[in-house]
Amino acid sequence: MSLFAAWVVFPLVLALLCVGLGLLIDLACGRRLPGVLVLPVGLAAIVVVGGFTTAADATAELTAPLLLVLTVLGFGLSLPWRFGRPDPLAAAAAVGVFLVYGAPIILSGDPTFAGFIKLDDTATWLALADQAMAHGHDLSSVDPSTYRATLDFNLADGYPVGAFIPWGASQDLVGGDLAWTFQPYLAYLAAMLSLCICSLLEGVLGDRRLRAFVAFVAAQPALLVGYSLWGGVKEVAIAFLIALAAALAPAALRDGTRWRDLVPLMVAGGALVGVASVAGLVWLGPMLAVLAALVWSRFGLGVAVRRAVPFVAGVAVLAIPVIATGGLLPPTSTPLTNQADAANLGDALNPFQVLGLWPAGDFRVAPDASVLTAVLIALGVLSALVGLWALWRRRQSAPLLYAAALVSCAAIAFAGSPWVDGKALATAAPVVLTLALIGAAAFLRADRPTGVALLALLAGGVLWSNALAYGGVSLAPYGQLSELEEIGERFAGEGPALMTEYNPYGARHFLRELDAEGASELRMRTVALTDGSTAEKGEAPDVDEISRDALFEYRTLVLRRSPVRSRPPSPYRLVWAGDDYEVWQRPILPTGLPPEHLALGGPDDPAAVPNCSEVGGLGLLALNNGAAGVRMLGARHAPVFDATSGTLRIPRAGTYEAWLEGSVPDKVELLVDGGEFGEARHVLNNEGGFISLDEGDLEAGAHEVELRYDGADLHPGSGGEPETFRLLFAPAAEDDDLAAIAGEVVSVPVDDAQLLCGEPWDWIDAVGTG
Repeated sequence: MSLFAAWVVFPLVLALLCVGLGLLIDLACGRRLPGVLVLPVGLAAIVVVGGFTTAADATAELTAPLLLVLTVLGFGLSLPWRFGRPDPLAAAAAVGVFLVYGAPIILSGDPTFAGFIKLDDTATWLALADQAMAHGHDLSSVDPSTYRATLDFNLADGYPVGAFIPWGASQDLVGGDLAWTFQPYLAYLAAMLSLCICSLLEGVLGDRRLRAFVAFVAAQPALLVGYSLWGGVKEVAIAFLIALAAALAPAALRDGTRWRDLVPLMVAGGALVGVASVAGLVWLGPMLAVLAALVWSRFGLGVAVRRAVPFVAGVAVLAIPVIATGGLLPPTSTPLTNQADAANLGDALNPFQVLGLWPAGDFRVAPDASVLTAVLIALGVLSALVGLWALWRRRQSAPLLYAAALVSCAAIAFAGSPWVDGKALATAAPVVLTLALIGAAAFLRADRPTGVALLALLAGGVLWSNALAYGGVSLAPYGQLSELEEIGERFAGEGPALMTEYNPYGARHFLRELDAEGASELRMRTVALTDGSTAEKGEAPDVDEISRDALFEYRTLVLRRSPVRSRPPSPYRLVWAGDDYEVWQRPILPTGLPPEHLALGGPDDPAAVPNCSEVGGLGLLALNNGAAGVRMLGARHAPVFDATSGTLRIPRAGTYEAWLEGSVPDKVELLVDGGEFGEARHVLNNEGGFISLDEGDLEAGAHEVELRYDGADLHPGSGGEPETFRLLFAPAAEDDDLAAIAGEVVSVPVDDAQLLCGEPWDWIDAVGTG
């Protein structure tokens, strides 16, 4: 998928769906919906409608067609289209927020996503969205695999999929893979948040320019942006729905309000349940309690009851899909209330991060400018209190109802684990930042220079924080993952497959049609190692470290290219090779007995000279196991030359490829004898991954090598620290020559096994017929 398709076509298709369904809701409530909320309400309606269709296998695939039909109906039945008074400034603010959230990906030039190697939740979201849009919650057609294990843990136990439905439905209409539109979807959610904040401010800030500016800044608090760059789809979605509910709630306070006037609010409540399960209504509890009290005080108990009953009934009906499949709480991998559980956060977040001001490349660490950060936070706290007081004084119900969500945040933070607290702080951050900006704007009336300065400081602190987050972003390597996408399509149905590299995006998503499993991932088979243990999460065991029986469970092996990775045992043949991955396959119905396998070498050099007694014993073992016609196979491995120390010594002239182990967030250049040899920019790897730094001709002898890192610049993600280990050189093979890439295998009769002694081999197999 192109960058244009991901960041222009996809959001436009989603926007059209939102407008169509928003117009239908506008009709349902008697055309009383504020024009700026048509798109946000339409987005909530997509969540609700998709909740019903994805509840069953029979209707899941009808989600996108049904939404398309409803969109056409919305446009057709709403002629002449009514959006209220056009507000181009609100639209500009929404587009600006979309671009801020999307900047790291857009400016990378690739339609990738963020959060790679920091958190693997995006891989889970991809699996859930894949299954929900195709089969709903039904897993009967999914074979054993990492994909199935992921779904068993989440979807089978009722994980709410509402946050994924607009994304998945729009992707079905656009085409291509879900992975490349995940970040545009998060940016779109944030843009809808800004529209809701713009609506909330309508009675507070009379100047439309100021209102649009505040909405633009308030929708991008540093913590929420940070979570979005971790794949935090639910945090952004819930933050949007809280703001939407607050913007719609004042409809209940009008004279003569009918039940149909509350339909948009019902849809917002139903969408919140669809995104966060019934427990998500905790975020609306204080808001709705205050709203009910206001209706009671203005119109009496009878009116309050008459307005509350249809609202509660409507939300209950819209929540049926979630209640029927999941109950009150979604499954989670971490305890919700364990005060010691910070999970990937490492430690509890600072509560003041809820202000949205945190100038650091990673929101988990303290800012370097601690004094300036403290000043900004103090100003933010003061401004938020002034903003709250100004709203109370002017009896602005919508933003005050929005502020009630802070009660929910405080309750969650009090009872939840540090991991849950962080999510709550991120979700509530737009509320606090909105209050702070309202407070700063209040100073404009009393002392304009002070108000302007305060607005500038708060906005500057937010933008500064997000600029640093832009520099510290971890972008997924598009080239690697697009290869996995190609492998998944080309070899679909030719599984089961095994990935030895830890790559949840491959095992949980791209290779799902191969029934793939990761050796150190969620899985349904036991991938036993030769020592009887199993790989820990994140590890990348070599094929030689995996027991023969466990390895041979898999027809297909998807292996990361590496100069030190062992060749798979003799039944496997190389059938495809790319820049980053190789695909090896064994016959569907193997002939003869499994080979007796002697693994040689180690992590630094995969080849070693065998002991002659071991070679002879291997052949004898095959004969004793009943094999006939035994032959000994020796797999050669290209020599590896270590240049980590800065000196490279090679015995003969030739074309060599340079490999750097680790991750490079900025740009790295490799110089050999002072001349440029190769380079790479922003390539991140999990454990054991290598980066190819190109290839070139080298003469025999010693060479001086040097790695130069550019450091932070204007490229996204360049502010991170490189983490590199070994620099290795190996003879280069022709890219289209599978035999050369695979390496030579020498075959001798078992009686001549001694011929394999005295030379280095990757492994030796004794093979024969039964």
